[in-house]
Parts: sequence; structure tokens; C-alpha cells
Amino acid sequence: MSNVLEVTNLNTSFWTPEGDVNAVSNVSFTIQRGETLGIVGESGSGKSQIFMSIMGLLASNGRATGSVKVTGTEILGVTTAELNKIRGARMSMIFQDPMTSLNPYLTVRRQMTEVLMTHKGMTEKEATEASIRMLDQVQIPEARRRINMHPHEFSGGMRQRVMIAMALLCGPELLIADEPTTALDVTVQAQILDLLSQLRRDNGMAIALITHDLGVIAGLADRVMVMYAGAVAEKGSVRDIFKRPQHPYTEGLLRSMPRLDESGINRLATIGGQPPNLQNLPSGCSFRERCPYAFDRCASERPALRESGGAGRAKACHLDEIGAVRQTKIGVVA
Repeated sequence: MSNVLEVTNLNTSFWTPEGDVNAVSNVSFTIQRGETLGIVGESGSGKSQIFMSIMGLLASNGRATGSVKVTGTEILGVTTAELNKIRGARMSMIFQDPMTSLNPYLTVRRQMTEVLMTHKGMTEKEATEASIRMLDQVQIPEARRRINMHPHEFSGGMRQRVMIAMALLCGPELLIADEPTTALDVTVQAQILDLLSQLRRDNGMAIALITHDLGVIAGLADRVMVMYAGAVAEKGSVRDIFKRPQHPYTEGLLRSMPRLDESGINRLATIGGQPPNLQNLPSGCSFRERCPYAFDRCASERPALRESGGAGRAKACHLDEIGAVRQTKIGVVA
């Protein structure tokens, strides 16, 4: 399969009066056609900023360097006019909060038809009919009537479906979904995830799924990239990451999930401490102050992301070099 998205050595920083904040540090990955890559990590780990950099939506004090290619075309650093030809047409983004992402003053029809009239050159009538068909595809009942409503007249789940419909109007090759199930109840979450899975199968598009919910990743993603302090801590297939995590941070995230296969009442495990200040990262490994397995080398040398067995498997950790300690201290998550 060909790569729809290819990111190489992406760095994103923000200027502040107190100094630069390095939100993303040397991140590289690819997403193939028909594949879903899950990006996980705590708040502030750099998940969303990677894709805000890709979409050209950074704040005015932000700067991104490196290389970002969509179907072989370099898009990082191009003009706004050039980027506008790609956004919405070849790549689209579902934002985290549909209520603040949709314009409350405009009807759904106005917001959807504008996309098609801009990128496809359709007439208003043609764009309206195409928008109704897309609302039908994302399972919004009575789409022909409801397209004339304003966003506040829809439930949270329906607003999210409208956002998905808008993102898919031009048949993008890459769909970026930033926390698409946040603030939705579990029934609606399942419906949204089923919908994304179906659309991926039907349209063959690549999906970047940004979330802190590992349950969502398990149900939809093919591969996982775990972010910590703006850098990649570990990446690999969903099966490999969930069955044998190789980074203590990944293990901590997995252990903090509720387990239905455990009997009795057990307290959830937590990761002690707080994420580091991105303006003043600790020496060596950024995770060492929270890591129960840290040793001397972790304080003096920052671990590089390196292959760790198996195609596409990599981690940024020194632990495998003291394998006996790892085998006795780190349990395997089934």
C-alpha cells in the first residue's frame, strides 16, 4: 500500500515571553491508504499539535519545521492559498468539540455547501443535494429537513456526525479525527466509531485517530504511536502494543484502564507525578522522574527512538539493555 501521509522529523515550537515551548520534537511516521493510526498520550503530550502543524492551523506564535507529504506532495511551509487547495479536498479534520467548531450563526446547509462550492465548483443546488446525501450516509435522520437547522438544534452526537459529514464531503484521502468521541455517552461513542470504521472500508481513506482513550484505539486502529512530552515514546501494531508494551509509560497507560476480566474490587493503577515542563525538560529521559524502573543512564542520556523487534516496532527507552530487570519488574498486559 502507498503512503497517504509521510511525516519526517517534524518539530513544532511556540514562542512565549518566558522562552520557546517545544511542543513536538523530531516526530516521524507514515499512514498508508486504508489504515488507521492511533495517537495516544496524556494531555499536553503533543498529539493535537502534530496535526495542527500538518493542517497549517498553528497559533500565530507557532512554527513547524521538517517535512510533511500528502500523497507525495510537500505541504509544510507552502502558502495559505496552496494549502487551502489541499485542506478539505485531500485531507480533512474532525475537531474535538463540534459545538465550537461549527459556526452557531450559520445553518448546517450553509456550512456544508460552502465546502463543495469552494473545492468542487458546484452550484448551490448541486452542493445542497450532495450535502444531503452525505448527511444520509452518516445516518442523520430526515437529512433534507435538518440540513436547514442551526448547530444548537442538534444533539452532541448529531453535531459530531455533521462534522464527519463536512470532513468527508470532498472524499479526502486523509481524515484526521481529534478526540471524535469526547463528551459523548458510550452508546453514541460506539455509533461514531462504527461509522468511522465503515467509512474507512467504503472509501479506503487513511485515518489519524487522536485520543487519550486506549479502548477507542483497540477498537479502531491498526497501529499505535504513543506520545510523551512532545516526542514518540513507542510505536507498533495495536496487538503488539497492547500485548507486550515495551515502554514504562505505555505500560502505565494500559494499567490505568479498567479491566472487565479482573474479579473483585481493585483500585486503578496510576502514573505518579506530573508531565514535565516543555520549556525545561529534565536531563536524560523525559519520563525518568515518573518511571519506577529508572536507573543511572536514564538521567544522563536521552534515549533515541530505535527499532525494538518486529516490523514497525520502536521505542525510546534504555530498559531492554537490562533485560533481566525488565522481565522481573514489568508484567505483560494481556
